[in-house]
Amino acid sequence: MKRKTWTQIFLHLILIVGLVIVVLPMVYMISTSLKPNGALYEYPPRFLPSLDEVTLENYRYVLGQGKFYRNFLNSMCVSVASVLIAAAIASALGYVIARFEFPGKNFLFGFIVLTMIVPGLTLIVPQYELAVKLHVINTLSGLVPFYTAWTIPYSTFMIKGFVEGIPRELDEATYMDGGSVFTVFGRIIIPLAKPGIASVSIFNFLTAWEEFPWANTVLNDNLKRTMPIAISGFFGEHQFTQWGYVFALSVFSLLPILIVFICCQKFFVAGLTSGSVKG
Repeated sequence: MKRKTWTQIFLHLILIVGLVIVVLPMVYMISTSLKPNGALYEYPPRFLPSLDEVTLENYRYVLGQGKFYRNFLNSMCVSVASVLIAAAIASALGYVIARFEFPGKNFLFGFIVLTMIVPGLTLIVPQYELAVKLHVINTLSGLVPFYTAWTIPYSTFMIKGFVEGIPRELDEATYMDGGSVFTVFGRIIIPLAKPGIASVSIFNFLTAWEEFPWANTVLNDNLKRTMPIAISGFFGEHQFTQWGYVFALSVFSLLPILIVFICCQKFFVAGLTSGSVKG
């Protein structure tokens, strides 16, 4: 057998192993959500439930909780608002840094890159003090500005790379036709950088949707909490953790992520491929 064939077999085996590692936790989550809570503690444990014990009781219980809909809507509003604001600001920043020369440009870009390596939890104390001064404690507006600030550096870094891949001749042609900087940005840069903006927006949505420590610090009203806090609320709520409820709620929490990825998949793939080649 040729060496190239063995290499292909080896690469496929690696991909299969990686796929199994990624998919198994999700399969276990779904299978556990379909089991009665008591079945989780049976011995020997079973990875998949038998057909006669499959139940939707966990989902009915979760949907019967009135606060579930409010928590879901809170997460959706916060995530969408954070993504839109971050996309607008990062697109403008990426365009300015990629296209214009001004004093302190390299310092500004270096500072943006530097903020990407600072762990978010190290800033939780000053952020909390800032939130207190802004009077946004226990409000959803206490989440959006901070989520936006967290995602802008990475978004700017990525979008700048996409803008640099757009030929400058298009800008010059627009200027010659009487267009302004805003015309170039709105009619040239934004449409052509759309794959890059969509790619970073997916990651930004994940960041806002899944974030727990800061939301748990700022929010203490059950009706204002987001989905990650709602899921954590099932731990120890009863005499022991009802894992069926936890995983059922986790499945509902996973649906928006899947929908966003499926809808933006073509932009995501195009963004990755176009961002990997320069020149």
